[in-house]
Amino acid sequence: MSDVEKMVPVTAWTPDGETSPNVSEDAVIGAIATVYDPEIPVNIYELGLIYAIEISDNNDVKIEMTLTAPGCPSAQELPEMVRNAVACIDGVGEVTVDTVWDPPWDQSRMSEEARLSLNMF
Repeated sequence: MSDVEKMVPVTAWTPDGETSPNVSEDAVIGAIATVYDPEIPVNIYELGLIYAIEISDNNDVKIEMTLTAPGCPSAQELPEMVRNAVACIDGVGEVTVDTVWDPPWDQSRMSEEARLSLNMF
């Protein structure tokens, strides 16, 4: 399957009309990757702040994420920014974003690209 095929939502026609497109994990990750912590110039997906993404059969999306620290100044903003970004995906149902603290975030969760961007080796 090509990258283009992965990005195109799949719909089906039924006697009741066209079904909603299936929401892919790649689309959800792409939406999340547009969200940046205002204090860090790396998106929150590359920072390793996303712990889980679940997509139900009816395209509801549940996301578990954390923050770099419990006292993070963006603690209220970032989960809402994630919810809004994912809600813009065509066909997505209800979006729930839960902030979790276990396991605690540490730098080992960052992608190699994020570590290089922030000079953290």
